[in-house]
Amino acid sequence: MFDMMKMMKQLGDMQSKMQSAQDALSAVNVTGTAGGGLVSVTMSGRAEMKGVVIDPSLLSPNEKEMLEDLIVAATADAQAKAADVAKEKMASVTAGLPIPPGMLNALKM
Repeated sequence: MFDMMKMMKQLGDMQSKMQSAQDALSAVNVTGTAGGGLVSVTMSGRAEMKGVVIDPSLLSPNEKEMLEDLIVAATADAQAKAADVAKEKMASVTAGLPIPPGMLNALKM
C-alpha cells in the first residue's frame, strides 16, 4: 500500500540532502588539463570556473591558436570531472528512493 506521509518525508529528506550535496560540490575543486599540463583549468564541482594556468611557453603570438584550443580542451576536461563528482554526490543523495529515470535531471538546481 502507498504511504503518502512516508513518501513526503523521504522527499523532504532528499531535498535537504540535495542542498547539502550542492553546498559540498561548491567546495570541491577539480582541475582539467591539456597539452600535457601546459594549460590547466580549475573548476568547482558545480562547474564554476575558478582559475586558469597557462605555461609561459604558450604566450607568444605564434601560439595563439594552439593556446585557444588548449584552453577549450582543458575546460572540457574540468567540466567532465566536475560532472563525475556531481553524479557521485547525487547518487548518494537518492540512494534507496524509487526515482523514475530522468527525474533527477528535472530536480537539479
